[in-house]
Amino acid sequence: MEERRRFGGRRDFERSQRRFPPKPVEIGKEYEVDVTETSRRGEGIARIQGLVTFIPNTKPGDHVKIRITRISRRFAEAKVVGATEE
Repeated sequence: MEERRRFGGRRDFERSQRRFPPKPVEIGKEYEVDVTETSRRGEGIARIQGLVTFIPNTKPGDHVKIRITRISRRFAEAKVVGATEE
C-alpha cells in the first residue's frame, strides 16, 4: 500500500503560530506612549512592550495618547487622540 504524503499539515500551522506571539495591543484600545524615533516615511515610532507602533504627525519627544487602528505581524499603526502632559 502506498503511503500518503501530507503537505502543509497541522504541524506547519502550529510552527507559524509560534513565530508571532500574541500582540500586547488591541485594535480600538487607547495607550499613552512616548515617541522615540522617526520612520523613513516620517511617522513617529513608539514601542508598546517591544511592538513597534507607527504614529503619523508625531516626532521624537512627543508624549501622546493613541488609538490602535491596525495590527500587522510585526508592527501596529495608530492615530493620535490627544496630547498628554507629563
